[in-house]
Amino acid sequence: MSQSSRATGLTAGLTAHLLWGVFPLYFKLLDQAGAFEIVAHRVWWACLVCALGVTVKRAWRQVAAVWRRPQLAVRLAVAGALISFNWLLYVWAVVHDQVVDAALGYFINPLVTVALAIVVLRERLRRAQWLALGCGALAVAVIVIGYGQVPWVGLGLAVTFSLYSLAKNRVGGQTTPLVGLGFETAAVTPIALAGLIWFQASGQSHFTGYGAWYTVGLIGTGLITAGPLILFAVGAARLPLSSLALLQYVTPVMQFSIGVWVFGEQMPLARWIGFALIWVALAILSFDGLRAVRRRRVG
Repeated sequence: MSQSSRATGLTAGLTAHLLWGVFPLYFKLLDQAGAFEIVAHRVWWACLVCALGVTVKRAWRQVAAVWRRPQLAVRLAVAGALISFNWLLYVWAVVHDQVVDAALGYFINPLVTVALAIVVLRERLRRAQWLALGCGALAVAVIVIGYGQVPWVGLGLAVTFSLYSLAKNRVGGQTTPLVGLGFETAAVTPIALAGLIWFQASGQSHFTGYGAWYTVGLIGTGLITAGPLILFAVGAARLPLSSLALLQYVTPVMQFSIGVWVFGEQMPLARWIGFALIWVALAILSFDGLRAVRRRRVG
């Protein structure tokens, strides 16, 4: 692969993760609406953005091809349900001042993915991977014992996103990222639309009456959903897996920083120790992954 192609991939991948990293700032501006209404708008407008993208790229034949494969369509619908629940939990965390816990979830995510590889895919792990999992489990135990509560938000985000990744892995390259995301959002759009109608009928909608910028902000949730995912797909197609693995830590580092130093969320000693153990686990996992890639190249 050419240097220019890799540079394009790195720019696209890094931009995607930087955009995901500032999501807490964006959703905090919309917290008057609440998590359910924000995510309903996010699903609805993201579906429309995907439909527009499919029209521009003249990809409706690819959409029809997915419809002719019920098994693929069902898998995409399951992926849509998983990522929608992930979005709901994440936005709820931001609205309720739990951005640090949300960041914890995305730090834990690689470890949960490794655990799923054992349970679901029956993969055999290397010693370093087992060590990383042990550090991760110890980190959660330290947070539970020292902080006095189970980090449900972080664990929920990690599990739902890992299951989503597994569902997408099963889909593989059977469709394009744009068409795939379109199907995922379309699968849950009826629920989102019903919710928006209920909010409007009950007089609880925040779509109008809060200023033009607030309305634009809710509409923009669709663009900020589809945009980074498409950029990430561009990066994934042009970068080696080892580079992608390292980029995934950009987002939670940014979100953790925003939670602590912008929103002023509390970080008692037990939390710091727990996060430190997670970072050690991720360092072990990253080093082991890079070493495995080098071995394959030499072999």
